[in-house]
Amino acid sequence: ITGMMMMMMINSQIFFLINQFLCSYSNDSDGPSLLRFMCAELTRGYFLEHNEAKYTERRERVYTCMRIPRELERLMVFGFFLCLDAFLYVFTLLPLRTLLAFLRLLTIPCCGLGGSRFLQPAQVCDLLKGLIMVLCYSMMHYVDYAMMYHLIRGQSVIKLYIIYNMLEVADRLFSSFGQDILDALYWTATEPKSRKRAHIGVIPHFFMAVFYVFLHAILIMVQASTLNVAFNSHNKSLLTIMMSNNFVEIKGSVFKKFEKNNLFQMSNSDIKERFTNSVLLLIVCLRNMEQFSWNSDHLWVLLPDVLIVIMSEVAVDIVKHAFITKFNDITADVYSEYKASLAFELVSSRQQNAYTDYSDSVARRMGFIPLPLAVLLIRVVMSSVKIQGALSSVCLLLFYLGLITMKVLNNIVILGKSCRYVKEANMEGKLFERPTAQTSKQTPKKPKVQRPSTSITKQPSPRAKPFPPAPPPVTEVTSDPPPDSPPKPEESSSETPQSTELKHRATKKDLLEIDRFTICGNRIG
Repeated sequence: ITGMMMMMMINSQIFFLINQFLCSYSNDSDGPSLLRFMCAELTRGYFLEHNEAKYTERRERVYTCMRIPRELERLMVFGFFLCLDAFLYVFTLLPLRTLLAFLRLLTIPCCGLGGSRFLQPAQVCDLLKGLIMVLCYSMMHYVDYAMMYHLIRGQSVIKLYIIYNMLEVADRLFSSFGQDILDALYWTATEPKSRKRAHIGVIPHFFMAVFYVFLHAILIMVQASTLNVAFNSHNKSLLTIMMSNNFVEIKGSVFKKFEKNNLFQMSNSDIKERFTNSVLLLIVCLRNMEQFSWNSDHLWVLLPDVLIVIMSEVAVDIVKHAFITKFNDITADVYSEYKASLAFELVSSRQQNAYTDYSDSVARRMGFIPLPLAVLLIRVVMSSVKIQGALSSVCLLLFYLGLITMKVLNNIVILGKSCRYVKEANMEGKLFERPTAQTSKQTPKKPKVQRPSTSITKQPSPRAKPFPPAPPPVTEVTSDPPPDSPPKPEESSSETPQSTELKHRATKKDLLEIDRFTICGNRIG
């Protein structure tokens, strides 16, 4: 050991002497030389503190990328349970609400026809949803799942990859237009009759909604069959190709310019996609377990592939959001704002003056429409599980009660979380104070304008922010003319239409931004 230490000291002294010799030789020589260049390259130094702001910013970017997975997954988990709550609502509370509305409809002749409304708007919407579910479920019996599976299995791998991509695009387009069809049906059925009729009727809208839900359910069935073929392929090549398609999504979205609103739309679309894929994987597991006579050993064969698909989806979302926030200088705190916005919608749907059902607001915000997916899941479960005898009926009743318990517990938990997120974001005043203040200002002038204003104020903060700055341009335009007194009447007459145009433009801009959140929440990136 002492010999090694001596050798290290001798080597360091030799290196120091050579360095001193090169530097002295380079300083003594006047012209450029190779030794002088090598000495300058070996001995030159620099100080990072001379550009402290730049390196501090780079360090903060690294910390932001490290925070993205945690903040993103918190948003994803919260949104996942919001979608789960809207999905369980179709199986648990919607049948009971439809039954109560149907009983109310039957008791109308006994109670008399003196009331202004036979049914409340919510009851009418529940009846329509129940009828759509029953009709679409009866129509799905004529679609053979096994024949569709074998038809898809006979195609080549590349063709199936193209088909799956086309189905993914079609699903987003259907989700984007489907909620508009359902909203048009609900509004046509509950619109006040005193107004002039400006629609084609309730029955055509109802058949359009049934046709849409049926087509969307078939589309999801083909998508589930393709995924099932990928799971059952021998070399898993199709499953690998379909998983690699998620990484192609990074290329299509990372290098684009994103603002906070656009990132919010993408986050909602990712939440919907993750929940839909989870239900599709559940359908694939049910179909495979049925084919193997519910053998538990086959479930352990499927679980690794299921976990690989879920983990690849999570990894792609983390990488995508990390680089989008890096390239667009967006902090990780923006995901807390997104959670507060989603929580605000849930809390506002619990108020007495709520203007929509919560499941419909989730569908508008995230592009997740639970009706087609629920119809397909009921069709698969009823074909996979045979209910025969009293014991099966008792098990079915216990399963339904378990679903109701799960729905209630999930609703309590996410409602408590939502109240906490709204309180942390200081958005409590928008729930109570803001609607009363606007109604008090607008009631003396035009009471009819009160409805759209309250509906706008009930929207979350990202959509309600552009509304308050609208009055300042109008006051600036009207406050400029007073110094020029001679052309006062002409300017006042010419500027009042401009001010009204600015007001209309501001309100239209707000509605368009709300519409943009509705339609583009599942935009194809």
